[in-house]
Amino acid sequence: MALAEPKPKMENQIRLIKKYPNRRLYDTKTSSYITLADVKQMVLKQEDFQVVDAKSGEELTRQILLQIILEEESAGSPMFSSDLLSQMIRSYGSAMQGLMGSYLEQSKNLFVKMQEQVGKQAGTLFPLAGFGVNKK
Repeated sequence: MALAEPKPKMENQIRLIKKYPNRRLYDTKTSSYITLADVKQMVLKQEDFQVVDAKSGEELTRQILLQIILEEESAGSPMFSSDLLSQMIRSYGSAMQGLMGSYLEQSKNLFVKMQEQVGKQAGTLFPLAGFGVNKK
């Protein structure tokens, strides 16, 4: 009788969240229902996850992320001005749509790199203050 090989660990597997018709979100990792606030925490912790419709399997991650942004924009001090949002809406359906998305993605990447550089410089100047530590 041959011994069964141990199954590889699934630690790096994308966390699957199922969205049900009653708008509830079910985390298959914890086998429990979660809220948008819980999904926001996953984003802040940089956890990989995917949201799918429980019935059809349709990818819903972007819609859930947009819901979180809408809640954040409505709750406190908004990040996006009305002018910026209007310009983004005008870009949909035009030849500029792809260009706008590309531009925003590149701008975000540049911003993240600048943040990392500032953190590293601050970490060099103030090593005991915890600057430059990028927790994941």
